Amino acid sequence: MAAAALAMAEQVVAELRVRCETPPSMLREVAVEMAREMGAGLEKDGGSRVKMLLSYVDKLPTGREEGLFYGLDLGGTNFRVLKVQLGGNANHVVDRDSREVGIPPHLMSGSSSELFGFIASELAKFVDDDEKCANISNGKKREIGFTFSFPVKQRSVASGTLVKWTKAFSINDAVGEDVVAELQTAMEKQGLDMHVAALINDAVGTLAGARYYDKDVVAGVIFGTGTNAAYVEKANAIPKWEGELPHSGDMVINMEWGNFFSSHLPITEYDQELDKESLNPGEQIYEKLTSGMYLGEIVRRVLLKISLQSAIFGDIDHTKLQTHFLLRTPHISAMHHDETSDLKIVAENFEENLEITGTSLEARKLVVEICDIVATRAARLAAAGLAGILMKIGRDHSVEDQRSVIAIDGGLFEHYTKFRRCLETTLGELLGDEASKAVAIKHADDGSGIGAALIAASQSQHKNDLVAVKHADDGSGVKYAEDKRADDGSEIGAALIAASQSQ
Repeated sequence: MAAAALAMAEQVVAELRVRCETPPSMLREVAVEMAREMGAGLEKDGGSRVKMLLSYVDKLPTGREEGLFYGLDLGGTNFRVLKVQLGGNANHVVDRDSREVGIPPHLMSGSSSELFGFIASELAKFVDDDEKCANISNGKKREIGFTFSFPVKQRSVASGTLVKWTKAFSINDAVGEDVVAELQTAMEKQGLDMHVAALINDAVGTLAGARYYDKDVVAGVIFGTGTNAAYVEKANAIPKWEGELPHSGDMVINMEWGNFFSSHLPITEYDQELDKESLNPGEQIYEKLTSGMYLGEIVRRVLLKISLQSAIFGDIDHTKLQTHFLLRTPHISAMHHDETSDLKIVAENFEENLEITGTSLEARKLVVEICDIVATRAARLAAAGLAGILMKIGRDHSVEDQRSVIAIDGGLFEHYTKFRRCLETTLGELLGDEASKAVAIKHADDGSGIGAALIAASQSQHKNDLVAVKHADDGSGVKYAEDKRADDGSEIGAALIAASQSQ
């Protein structure tokens, strides 16, 4: 009976491996289609599933930015306010201080005025306490860079209407409204003399924050709970651009690439069911294959099928295993990286999360294999997306003295080691030896928050006392996303964008 159960389970896993295969030829087709969809999205609004939104950010940080800036990083269940001192070329980030505040759950589904009012009140407390300690003059109006990682339709660098909420937020009266105006109103009610100078998302912030340290950064990418990418495009290569071209000749594009779809994507029955039962069926397919929100859920669905078809896990109660999103990507990462001889970590995860005990070593080995299949597919498809960006901007081949850096932020990339290594290896595989020598992937450990402050400063008439607000894309409670907050990374990213254009 045990042998028959194992054979049946192995058959399910073998079929999964075949369905998730990502040979280089397929990945190159995905990269070509990504580049093609990027072009279509630049032609006209609605021309592609990849939205290719104009960020209206045409100048990026130089590293010369100086001054005192504030940041506010609003994630999912908490947010953090930050003070950062920038010291220019020689010193970069000189000093920082921060405070974390929990968000009451009812504010995530209440009214717009309640949420933004709470944010503004906590920001006011932090600024007030900070100025009492530092004796900072109130003579200058502070500028705010607002990183808001929900779909918005921007009309300028400092305005944008909310298209829809994602993740755990559901505040109906904010949809269709200008989120900058909402924040501005809330700050005014608190008596805060502040002006929102820039509205960006975390991918744009990651790009700007990384450019602060490295002039060769061409794209900023998020692989965390969700995924998105932003890159620098030539303004004259954007047919849908209306009006005078920016003096810099460049424009940062917020791709919103999570909605990318290609017939070449290796989609399984598990992905189809997950999509059908999701809040947005038929949308965000690329994100559902590659981001931290979904990898654990895909693995759970495979394990459920195995447990229903065989007794490999014993005579179990399926209640836990039937609970959607019970397995999170940190659980998958822990099991995938289990190097103990008896796969003790896999056994512990099954006991703690699924209430399944007494699993055999053979069963645990199959679990690790499932994690490997799902994570490897995600990483290789992620690499194909990066190759598509490089292809679109002509950086997918070797050019003398040309270096291209892709800055990546997000808990999935930072903490899931095998995902990260597979992504890097696959990109090299797709580019070839010569071209890959000129391409570097860099972990954006200053995150996107500092980028928001730098961009706000670029719009500012003042050089000091700037404030940045970051609304992160990694706020689902995933453990490794929370760990990222410990070093103030994303908030500094927001603070740096506020500084960039005040030169």
